[in-house]
Amino acid sequence: MKKKLIIHLFSILLCCSLGAKAFAQSKSYTPISKELYDTIMEKDSLLFGAANSGNIDQLKTFFTPDLEFFHDVGGLANYQETVDNFSRVAKNYSYTRRVLVPGSVEVYPIKDYGAVQTGIHQFCRLDNGSLINCGSFKFVHVWKKTSDGWKISRVVSYGH
Repeated sequence: MKKKLIIHLFSILLCCSLGAKAFAQSKSYTPISKELYDTIMEKDSLLFGAANSGNIDQLKTFFTPDLEFFHDVGGLANYQETVDNFSRVAKNYSYTRRVLVPGSVEVYPIKDYGAVQTGIHQFCRLDNGSLINCGSFKFVHVWKKTSDGWKISRVVSYGH
């Protein structure tokens, strides 16, 4: 009797666990503001278009002068250190490409400031037109709406 009760409880827990996992995986993100989501996604595309092509002059216009870039392995970098890091990657690793993981990006407004963007992106090696050796990492971008347009003021990059 005791053994049957334990098996029954285990079965219930297993079903609940699998059901919760299936629900979490099936949940899709609906933007709070489609207009804000589309704006940030456009800016993200332009930012990493510049990064992927090695256009550092364009890329650095997407950051505020007081930028703080937090990297779980590299530590904290300011604006100039971040620009220098992107320049080094463009010079020495021009084959590197950043790709967003489809469906992973979420955008939320920040009252009287801008927006926060979270997601998962991959950095891959471009080889003969194909992306190979991709690593997936998580990120948070805090976007500030300035008189000069949308700029990133804070970055958190983690999961490396």
